[in-house]
Amino acid sequence: MSTTSSGAAVSGTYGASGTPGARPPGSSDASGDPAAERPRGLLRSGFGLIGPRHGRHVLSGEQVDSLALPIGDDGVVIGVDAGGQPAVLGLNRPTPYDVVLIGGLWTAQVLALRAAATGARVAVETGRAQSWMQMVHAMGGGQNGMSVHDVGRVPPQGASAGNPVLVVRDCGMRPPRGRVVAGPWQSVLTLLPYLSPVAPRLLRQARLVGVQRVSPDEAAEIGRALALPGGDVDSLPTLADGVTLWCADRDRQYVMTQPTDAETGLFGTPRRMD
Repeated sequence: MSTTSSGAAVSGTYGASGTPGARPPGSSDASGDPAAERPRGLLRSGFGLIGPRHGRHVLSGEQVDSLALPIGDDGVVIGVDAGGQPAVLGLNRPTPYDVVLIGGLWTAQVLALRAAATGARVAVETGRAQSWMQMVHAMGGGQNGMSVHDVGRVPPQGASAGNPVLVVRDCGMRPPRGRVVAGPWQSVLTLLPYLSPVAPRLLRQARLVGVQRVSPDEAAEIGRALALPGGDVDSLPTLADGVTLWCADRDRQYVMTQPTDAETGLFGTPRRMD
């Protein structure tokens, strides 16, 4: 593979005419080599100097494989998978993205804080504003991209590629239909503490579903709604605090969310119950 540089500055001697590479009238190239005239022709046509000539750099297939970088998609690091590798959730998307989390407030708050750390604005729609205010104060009193609103009172957010938004709906067991919905560069995370009568509708429209520890009856219903294998259904009632089964289409992944020291100081240790 050969590499070239573009936009290089043009340098060289100036002739009597004041143009780069110009020769005095009547002078000629002593070598008479046509190849020597080609660089000057390129200079006059605006292509710049010819760089040094090197042999091509050729890599074997094994060497190409060694160039792979151990990184995933960009987004929010939501924890580690079963292999101990970072699990990343891409929330900032050019298409609408609905996420449903059947779990605890602790996990939703950690996700919101980490989304804000990536540059997204976070708007929280909640009936328990006091549970979010400590986080807002820790982020500078709402001046650093996070705001809390009463249920049904979230204003239009004006999301864009340079100003992505995450709307967190913490509206209890029966969240009403939201005024602010998912759209380009605006994802919506709906938190359900338990399975509720509105859950089937939310699960059908969600692009991603996270499930934390639930009762065996809830696990069976969630398994039918998401077409989960029996092993996953059996594991849901036994999940540890901080563990979430994330499901998207046919893909499933268990993720352990491990808090940083700052998150532990702000939210405490992982917990399923609020």
